[in-house]
Amino acid sequence: MNRLTDALAAKFASPVRSTRLTVVLGRWLGICFTVCFATGLFSHGLQNPPSWMLFPTRPVGIYQLTQGLHITSGIASIPLLLAKLWSVYPELLKWPPVRSVIHALERGSIALLVASSLVQVVTGLINTYKWYPWPFPFRETHYWLSWVVWGSLLLHIAAKLPLIAGHWRRARRPREAEVTTAAQVRTTAASAGPGGRQPPAVTGRWSRRGFLAAVGVTTGAVVLGTAGQSFAWLSPANFFAPRKMGTGPQGVPVNRTAADAKVGPLAQNPGWKLNISYRGQSRSYTLGELGALPQAEHELPIACVEGWSQTARWRGVRIRDLVQAMGAAPESDLLVTSLEPEGAYRFMSMPAVYTADEQTLVALELNGGVLELDHGYPARIIAPGRPGVLQTKWLQSLEIL
Repeated sequence: MNRLTDALAAKFASPVRSTRLTVVLGRWLGICFTVCFATGLFSHGLQNPPSWMLFPTRPVGIYQLTQGLHITSGIASIPLLLAKLWSVYPELLKWPPVRSVIHALERGSIALLVASSLVQVVTGLINTYKWYPWPFPFRETHYWLSWVVWGSLLLHIAAKLPLIAGHWRRARRPREAEVTTAAQVRTTAASAGPGGRQPPAVTGRWSRRGFLAAVGVTTGAVVLGTAGQSFAWLSPANFFAPRKMGTGPQGVPVNRTAADAKVGPLAQNPGWKLNISYRGQSRSYTLGELGALPQAEHELPIACVEGWSQTARWRGVRIRDLVQAMGAAPESDLLVTSLEPEGAYRFMSMPAVYTADEQTLVALELNGGVLELDHGYPARIIAPGRPGVLQTKWLQSLEIL
């Protein structure tokens, strides 16, 4: 068995691989995973807020930024993860596979990290295209799996800390020795073959610097080709992302159409009214009555959990004006109901910080025109710093809590 594994190690050996290379790739990957984890927790907290959650509304594009970073860092981690796996996979060929209890725990943590990371980035990428070829709920699975990835990553770092510390900085050496030539490199896994004979030298064209440069260029190309769905200054280079800025009705992309939500006849009913209730009292506004109230106009982004965003001009009635008209304090929580007959976001809770914000609107117009049906006609919510799924379309009622 040792001869077989030595032969396999020699066959797949490369002069490029080294502990230093693995540490550098791990550092890059760790940064992406950290950004992705932190921004993912923020997004999850906005949608499922714990009691201590803070809801920042400034800058108004804060969610546009954090979710853009979340998706971009997640996409960037894919080539980095593949490169890091390539740099260490000969370790899987070592025999015996388990040498001690500590070694078994270490290998188990690595297996958990690799498996959970691959599932996380692949399903996350597929989610940006709103394709769900699996039976489990994506959002909940993605959230809990992020803790598994992060926990196993910390465990792996702890197990490998001596190696990481020893190779964190590049060793000082003569310049001519910095790039090892193919003729000088011999595989570490099979340094002594059967009978003590040295194996043949491993040949190749890549240097470690060249490999890192290729990984960096690939990662940069992937980011540049997709980040334009989140960041306007990169939108001209958006070749691969599923949403493009400036497209869709009224120049704003749409995730969920009126046909998807099955609200067409309800939303287009001439007798539509927005019902507002507070402590047993209620009041209804027709579309004409809402349009006759003082209007406000603001530039606010729609930023979706799938990563795309679009800043647009919204015009409508301030939520706090409607709340105060009912005799309630502007700092009131709201329960918002959509005309959607079913769905996870038919009901939406709005914390008081958004209700009191002067830029939170019952929007009636978008980019200078009446809301298109797919954008929430006759009226929708738009608020600063919120995920798009919480900017409820096709309003039915507001309940002041």
